[in-house]
Amino acid sequence: MPLNINKVRNDFPILKEKINDHSLIYFDNAATTQKPSAVIERIVAYYQKENANVYRSVHALSARATHAYEASRQKVQAFIHAAHPEEIIFTSGATASLNQIMQGFVVDRLELGDEIIISALEHHSNLIPWQVAAQATGAVLRYIELTDTGEISLASLKEMVSSKTKIIAVSHVSNVLGTIQPLKEICKIAHKVGAVVIADGAQAVAHLPVNVVDLDVDFYAFSGHKVYGPTGIGILYGKRKWLEQMQPAVYGGEMIARVDDFSSTWAQLPQKLEAGTPNIAGAVGLGAAIDYLKDLPFDQALTAESDVYKYAYEQLQKVSDIELYGPKDVRKRTSVIAFNLSGIHPHDVATALDMQGIAIRAGHHCAQPLMRRLSQIATARMSLGIYNTREEVDDFIVGLNHVREFFSHGF
Repeated sequence: MPLNINKVRNDFPILKEKINDHSLIYFDNAATTQKPSAVIERIVAYYQKENANVYRSVHALSARATHAYEASRQKVQAFIHAAHPEEIIFTSGATASLNQIMQGFVVDRLELGDEIIISALEHHSNLIPWQVAAQATGAVLRYIELTDTGEISLASLKEMVSSKTKIIAVSHVSNVLGTIQPLKEICKIAHKVGAVVIADGAQAVAHLPVNVVDLDVDFYAFSGHKVYGPTGIGILYGKRKWLEQMQPAVYGGEMIARVDDFSSTWAQLPQKLEAGTPNIAGAVGLGAAIDYLKDLPFDQALTAESDVYKYAYEQLQKVSDIELYGPKDVRKRTSVIAFNLSGIHPHDVATALDMQGIAIRAGHHCAQPLMRRLSQIATARMSLGIYNTREEVDDFIVGLNHVREFFSHGF
């Protein structure tokens, strides 16, 4: 049975909201996705029926909370096809995951003259940690060349890698251009010289099927709120052999095996890397989001979203005085379209669209190095989710034309 988009939309209460007396058209999914009732209700149920701390007590509520928390870990494992549940570490988000990898794993492996390779496509969360790591260790930060359409050049990467290459950190999908990076090929190139690949999957997991074993990626990070789950919960996936070598970045309760007066030893994975009381409700909510996507089913939702995305790109190409950024081949990109209208600041575009009930993003998108390469200070960005429709795209195009006419001629 084909996906019923009207049923999907009814699952998301916020889509019934009015913005400036217009029906909401939400095209800011790259910033955060909206939440289905199943996720909202599951979080409420946790607080109403299961609220207790995990692991710490023997009473029934703690057992319920611990079971729900660990069940969510297994759901994430299945969702990204990790080999073991203990390879799934709960964090507060992709940013925290990437910083934890840097602090607990990367810095200890780097020496003076070692090289970290990244790209100019990266979100600041997958750029600044590597700047800090290089500054702290004397390692060298190098940038892979990009093609004219904003894709990582594999030829450039092959020329760059050497025995000095220790870390390659790249986004799976660009949060500005929507470019799908050839992550599997990048991993093959890296592993030939013994380098470790760290992938920022924040923009990928809601729009692509992700199999970390097939990709052979060493670390993979993403945020729950970008895959229809709650804010404040994220995932750090790592191959077990690396997580076992990884040092905790935070110390305290539940990450210890034994505490003596002057030294301590750490618990087994995953507790070793999850100090303190975790975001239990967030983890449970993320598990509910994964259940929801599975039941749709997810592959049909992705097919429907891809159809709307291709339609949106085609229609945007017809808008007068518009510049689109990123690959022209829509098969090489997903979910995100960055653009500018000639002579109109992207913040003005976003504000004018908001007056029509259309939510998009405008700014540098936490990707200032990429903006410089695009010779722009900012862009407008529309980004899709599984609940968006062609009809919304049509209204968006009408809205853009109104914006262009207003700033060109006024009313």
